[in-house]
Amino acid sequence: MDGKTIMLLIFVFIIAAFLGVELISKVPSQLHTPLMSGTNAISGITIVGAIAACAISVTLDNDLIGMIVGGIAILFATINVIGGYFVTDRMLGMFKKKEAKK
Repeated sequence: MDGKTIMLLIFVFIIAAFLGVELISKVPSQLHTPLMSGTNAISGITIVGAIAACAISVTLDNDLIGMIVGGIAILFATINVIGGYFVTDRMLGMFKKKEAKK
């Protein structure tokens, strides 16, 4: 990768980070858990994209940096999906009727 491509990718990353912070800070606290369960699908798509990026990096360039960044993306997206699943499961558990103690 040349310097212009790297600078463009860093610019996109920084803009995405600022946009994410602004969007999440505007969400009321009552909607955070439903929002988390909705973003699990987006994180699943991120996992697929990271796997594709790693595959392209291996087959075309044999680029070590691309493989490392793709692996980190896969790891973080997987942690996000698993954490979102547990949060959603806990939220749904709050709405279950409690059984009477015997």
